[in-house]
Amino acid sequence: MSQRFVLAAVAAAAVMGLSACSTSAPTRVEPTYDEAANNAFIASNKAAIDKLLAGVSRENVGQSAVLVATVVNVNDLSRAAPLGRTLSEQYASHLVANGLHVKELKLRGDVFVKEGTGELLLSREIKDIAKSHNASVVLVGTYSTAASVTYVSLKMVRTEDGRILNGHDYALPNDRDVQRLLQVPR
Repeated sequence: MSQRFVLAAVAAAAVMGLSACSTSAPTRVEPTYDEAANNAFIASNKAAIDKLLAGVSRENVGQSAVLVATVVNVNDLSRAAPLGRTLSEQYASHLVANGLHVKELKLRGDVFVKEGTGELLLSREIKDIAKSHNASVVLVGTYSTAASVTYVSLKMVRTEDGRILNGHDYALPNDRDVQRLLQVPR
């Protein structure tokens, strides 16, 4: 074999080898999982409801409706940041996923709803509102912001007598999302 032929064969092999290596960026493959299910914020809120429900007898709730009040700032119970409204929405969704009958308060006109705040169930009104919605239990909650976390306290309260059926406290890290949700629109 001639030297020329060997060099040509080596060169051809090198070109073929290089063409098999792509320099373009790989195509992004869409994840096959639900990203929301893997979100730490949502997971923390679902876990909080699971722990809250673990200590509540289903007989105490019965077949009647559960109302979910807007989670409010412990320092100003008449106001809620988007965080409080978001928490309440997620709690309601997870209560339904756990088989509870949750009434959507935003569809009703007889609940105190303050624009930019959400559904606030004032203690003097809970009995009347619960009765009109055939609700035996109300989920209420507060949040309090500290330096690195926001503390959330939840309570399942029996509307008949105000007895707390169970409570659960947890903390959310004050990451960028939580900080943004804590901003009250003016």
